[in-house]
Amino acid sequence: MPRRQQLKNTFYERRVYRHRVTLSILILMTMTMVLVWRYSQLQIADYAIYKTQSDRNRIQLLPIAPKRGLIFDRNGLLLAENIPSYTLTVVKERLESLDETLAIINEIIPLSEDDIEQFRKRLSRRRPYEAVPLKFRVSDEDIAKLAVNRHRVPGVEIDAQLVRHYPQGELFAHVLGYVGRISERELDVIDPVNYSGTHHIGKIGLEKYYEELLHGTVGYQNVESNAHGRILRVLERHDPQPGGDITLNVDAYVQEVAYEALKGQRGAIVAMEPNTGGIIAMVSAPGYDTNLFVNGISSTDYNRLQNDPDLPLYNRALQGQYPPASTIKPIWGLAGLYYGTVTPATRVADPGWFSLPDDSRRYRDWKRGGHGASVNLEQAVVQSCDVYFYDLAYKLGIDRLHSFGTRFGLGDVTGIDNTNERAGLMPSRQWKETSRGGHWYPGETVNVGIGQGFMLTTPLQLAVATSVLASKGELRVPRLLSSVGDAPVAAPLLGKIEDVSSAHWDAITRSMEQVVNSSQGTGRGLKAGLTYRMAAKSGTAQVVGIAAGEKYDSNAINARNRDHALFIAFAPADDPKISVAVVIENGEHGGSVAGPAARKVIDAYLLGRPSPAVVPGAEGSALVLDSVAGAEVNE
Repeated sequence: MPRRQQLKNTFYERRVYRHRVTLSILILMTMTMVLVWRYSQLQIADYAIYKTQSDRNRIQLLPIAPKRGLIFDRNGLLLAENIPSYTLTVVKERLESLDETLAIINEIIPLSEDDIEQFRKRLSRRRPYEAVPLKFRVSDEDIAKLAVNRHRVPGVEIDAQLVRHYPQGELFAHVLGYVGRISERELDVIDPVNYSGTHHIGKIGLEKYYEELLHGTVGYQNVESNAHGRILRVLERHDPQPGGDITLNVDAYVQEVAYEALKGQRGAIVAMEPNTGGIIAMVSAPGYDTNLFVNGISSTDYNRLQNDPDLPLYNRALQGQYPPASTIKPIWGLAGLYYGTVTPATRVADPGWFSLPDDSRRYRDWKRGGHGASVNLEQAVVQSCDVYFYDLAYKLGIDRLHSFGTRFGLGDVTGIDNTNERAGLMPSRQWKETSRGGHWYPGETVNVGIGQGFMLTTPLQLAVATSVLASKGELRVPRLLSSVGDAPVAAPLLGKIEDVSSAHWDAITRSMEQVVNSSQGTGRGLKAGLTYRMAAKSGTAQVVGIAAGEKYDSNAINARNRDHALFIAFAPADDPKISVAVVIENGEHGGSVAGPAARKVIDAYLLGRPSPAVVPGAEGSALVLDSVAGAEVNE
């Protein structure tokens, strides 16, 4: 009987089954061990790392911008303040697509190409999760539109912040300057941490000069946010340190009077206190509204200012360089007394022209026919006799003129706490050789004697030199800043001219007083109604040369090529409280055009704002001052 074939191998099946179970258990245990190992690595070994990363998604460190310091005039009038403004900001990490978000925002609120371009520049410089401004000065209507469409633009917020505002507008444009958005170039210089919450920085003027003081120190806060980036709560806060409030020496009322005195004209007025160096007023006309620059000026407005032939952006008070003309004569007269070249009684023949020895060229006086057979120092200052100062300059020589002029701050920056000041020019032999590659000639000295030729000064330098005359020798750094908080800031004393006798100072002061008081004085039109003693000197600076023998004809010359009108003064002459320098471009006559402007400024400071009861009288006085514009007075 055949043997039955075995259909099932139980032993083999059991062995295979045991192997499979064992392998499965090993795989399961291995996987379990891997999971346990990985879990322990995440939860134990790398706990701190992943906790920090998790907190970064949930907790953020946000900068808090400091409040910029306020600026006041000497009487507490607010000149620069901070007002609320709304800015549209974007956090890139909370967006699904930057381009799509910008397109949606543009549907809701129109964005300019400049907005988007500047945003992308700022985006490239920001830190992770930092809100980047996209559009400034968002209106209430635009805020409402964004609120309705908020679900479409996650990561887009409206940020309320304080921005700079200048209540006085163009009146203080060239004193304060302005703040503007931080540029790429400035980012390479400033402290990125301290400016992490700030979008603006001082660009020019006082705002730039005292940027560190006005800006303050940034603060920060740790905040917890949800998955959509919405802030849920503040975990920790460190308040920023606000910028310092500063008070200026400037008097807003005097500044206003000075600005009105220049209205419709191009020029500058600088008034300062001789004994302190404090700037009372500093005006450059025309001006401009600095508020246009705070959040970015439009191309239309900027082109209008840039292409204006009257150059409103140009700070004539600090950057305008003009021949000082006859306003320099009191200083050269004092130099003549100091070096013993002349005495108050020395007389010089004045036929109406001057010639150098062995030279046939005639340097003519502004008054044809001269000022009489001969003139002394006082008469030369009062009548602004060119011939006297041609002769004096030749006898002194350029070396002594340069040495003495520099003691009044001429030819160098004054060091005022502002930006972009120019130095003017007090020429010398060395300067001529270095800059022009030539020798100095006596005829060039003669021209310096009447403040022409190579010589140039800024209106600020003229005011400083006038203050040195008023204080009898004290050369001070002019200062806009009066105090920081309650701490006063004094103007440094650069030097004191102590080797000039008081008799010589008094002689020059008397002659400058007679400029106003004498019937022959070039500033005699200012005497009417004067209640204090004023010492002054007029000047008329040529813009284009006039050939020898030709007569100056205003009607035949282009208006912008006519002579500049200058005037310096200090008062009261016996105890000076204010010194003033006025330059009016193409004004032609210093005494009758620039002089009344100086009178108005001094009146405003010494007499104060007129009360309503005396307004008619004040207006009458102003009419008297204006009426001298037609007088036949060259200087």
